[in-house]
Amino acid sequence: MQNNLIEINEQDHIRDKRVQFAVKRFIDIVLSLFGIIVLSPIYLILILLIKLDSKGPAVFKQVRVGKDNKDFTIYKFRTMIVDAEKKRSLEINPEDIGNFVFQSKEDNRITKMGSFLRKTSLDELPQLFNVFKGDMSLVGPRPEIPDVVKYYPPEYAQRLLVLPGITGLAQVSGRGEIELAKTIYYDLTYIKNFSVWLDIKILFKTVFSVFKKEGAF
Repeated sequence: MQNNLIEINEQDHIRDKRVQFAVKRFIDIVLSLFGIIVLSPIYLILILLIKLDSKGPAVFKQVRVGKDNKDFTIYKFRTMIVDAEKKRSLEINPEDIGNFVFQSKEDNRITKMGSFLRKTSLDELPQLFNVFKGDMSLVGPRPEIPDVVKYYPPEYAQRLLVLPGITGLAQVSGRGEIELAKTIYYDLTYIKNFSVWLDIKILFKTVFSVFKKEGAF
């Protein structure tokens, strides 16, 4: 999988699909704003439950790498104990980056409420604000942490040609449990074949994946 990655001509790709990317951005703005307004009562309830379950802020902020290799701050509902990043370091082997898996089923830093939020994907809801701001899209490659991106070979960096998404082709194909090389393959396949219709299909598949709780932990 890792040795057969898709090559994308950036200039031709963006030029040929610029109208669809404009439509995609319009849909992102409308749906994210709608979601923020409609789901505001759920936001308040989840914030209260998170605060009651464990000490710390309800919203977790972290630097991620977005389109064109630009850093931005991602928002998520907190699912781990405070200072979780200090209690366990990522084990990244630059020589075997393709087999890196970000999430782990055996992570004792996850809170009880956090486990529920992850299984239902409700922890991702604050990212609607990222979408509205223009840092993210509803559909696209998941935004990566800088510590992983710095080890990207050139072919992996192609996933930074578009805005990262709340969901994507990789997520509906395995979510958090697949290794990086396979994730990159799905991401580049999505970018190469991007269309508004493909986004719509991925959004529908995401709903089914969430209800089935596939790959979530």
